[in-house]
Amino acid sequence: MRVTVVGAGVIGLTSAMRLAEAGHQVRVVAAEPPEQTTSAVAAAVWYPYRAFPEQLVTGWSARSYHHLARLATVPGTGVRMRWGRELRRTPAADPWWRSAVPEFTRLDGDDLPAGYRDGWRMRVPVVDMSRHLPWLRQRLVDLGVPLTLRRLDTLADADPADVVVNCTGLGARELVGDGQLTPVRGQVLVVEQFGLTEWVLDDSDEARPTYVIPREETVILGGTAEEGAEDLTPRPEVAEEIRRRCAALVPAAADARVLAHRVGLRPARPTVRLERDATADRPVVHCYGHGGAGVTLSYGCAEEVVALVASLADTAGPQR
Repeated sequence: MRVTVVGAGVIGLTSAMRLAEAGHQVRVVAAEPPEQTTSAVAAAVWYPYRAFPEQLVTGWSARSYHHLARLATVPGTGVRMRWGRELRRTPAADPWWRSAVPEFTRLDGDDLPAGYRDGWRMRVPVVDMSRHLPWLRQRLVDLGVPLTLRRLDTLADADPADVVVNCTGLGARELVGDGQLTPVRGQVLVVEQFGLTEWVLDDSDEARPTYVIPREETVILGGTAEEGAEDLTPRPEVAEEIRRRCAALVPAAADARVLAHRVGLRPARPTVRLERDATADRPVVHCYGHGGAGVTLSYGCAEEVVALVASLADTAGPQR
């Protein structure tokens, strides 16, 4: 089948790759290139953040964990398995997605910094998006999948296609009129790598999650979670506050040289929309609303996109 994937973030690129690998004739149409999407800003540690419903997200996350762990053995993918800690200021039960993580241990008092009463340590994929997005793009080139930069007013503008896969993230508000999408503004600092190998996260304050995520040559310091905010300009006072919070967890972050300030808008939604659209004029599969877990859900959701497109094969009509 001829499939047009709309959107070139990690969800769109991963879905396009899996569809092409399944034998479909695929193209990608996007308003922005991959390096200008929210995916490029992501700290991209595997973590089901602001994505629902829990049961489905746990399954998609588990499958993505498996695929990303495999990619961690492939040079050039930007994926690496890293240990890290999530810290809690009050006692907490295991996270609802616990079953998706093979390597997970609880922290005891001796392992916790001052001010923290609970937490866990786990080994998960950490994805350097400055490497993974180009790797995905090259994989699509190798599969013969073209990428066209063009803003669509409606999904009907995606002709010619037998099936359209909508992976537009926050853009689906306007493209398909989805009023359930809410931007969640995230600001981060990219600093020079200072020898950090393990990540750390404190999500006690929902509006100000604190995380320090190592990559090969850089470290991501975050962050913010401002619901409804859409300003893409980094705020100096917020950057200073982020660095202070991160330095409280990892003192060496205080003096790390800043390479860039970045802002992205997470596409939050009460539930991820991953379904066939029976109301559309043509066969459409929607795959958006992944909150702050695009990388975490990418490969699991891409598998389901492939299955949904396959289910449309008998109803999409003959190829033209």
